[in-house]
Amino acid sequence: MYPEEMVKPMRDELVAVGFQEAYSADAVEAALSQPGTTLVVVNSVCGCAARNARPGARMSLDHGKKPDQLLTVFAGVDREAVDAARQHMFPFPPSSPSMALFKDGELVHMLERHHIEGRPAEMIAENLKEAFDEFC
Repeated sequence: MYPEEMVKPMRDELVAVGFQEAYSADAVEAALSQPGTTLVVVNSVCGCAARNARPGARMSLDHGKKPDQLLTVFAGVDREAVDAARQHMFPFPPSSPSMALFKDGELVHMLERHHIEGRPAEMIAENLKEAFDEFC
């Protein structure tokens, strides 16, 4: 468990561009039960989240098509919410950071840590934009 004062700036990076934070399994379930598309970002304190994942997620929103909902959970902090989100990401193994696009509650696109780590934020954003074009 990471102290809140450490993760708050990392949370704020996504909240500032419209992501809603989920702190509980109920919040995740409520979001994913909504019709339409939902992008879920499993946030993390690791360097690839700071350098690649959060910037890539933010850049992806500068696009004509976007998900109806933006949701984030924080690995190592919001355990119940992260576990609930990861259950919906099955069969992909847990990874942080990661990003999943859902349409009407069904997983339609997944970026695991190995798709994020070592890749520029612009590449991650382009990957997400292509998924938005297809599913949103």
